[in-house]
Amino acid sequence: MRKSKPKKRYILPDPKFRDVQVTKFVNNLMLQGKKSIAFTIFYDALEVVEKKTSESGLETWKKALNNVTPSVEVKSRRVGGATFQVPTEVRPERKQALGMKWLINYARKRGEKTMVDRLAGEIVAAAKGEGAAVKKKDDTHRMADANKAFSHFRF
Repeated sequence: MRKSKPKKRYILPDPKFRDVQVTKFVNNLMLQGKKSIAFTIFYDALEVVEKKTSESGLETWKKALNNVTPSVEVKSRRVGGATFQVPTEVRPERKQALGMKWLINYARKRGEKTMVDRLAGEIVAAAKGEGAAVKKKDDTHRMADANKAFSHFRF
């Protein structure tokens, strides 16, 4: 076991919107350390979102992220010889991280030609309450609801 908890790393806000949440999203979006490319993809995607929805791209993105973040999830817990899926509440940092990862992963799996279009499409869909990332959140909530009987096994 480790002696002390690791220090919390603080992330600098992004240059355009001065928002730490944007930087976290871009860090998740980034591949092979190409941060400037990730920023370009994100900012261009927000511009495409603004053209599609005719409202603020950042606000639409925040709304989409809010629609994707889960509040409960299931964790496996062994009791005796059986493994139970125990529903647990999600910590705020993990909520945000899961929402961002789901939004990016399902954007990557979309059919549009460029990542900018894929990300913009997924943001618009998630802001409306549809799309694959929102479906993932609903599935997670449904799974937790189905296993509510095992909630007394919580750690």
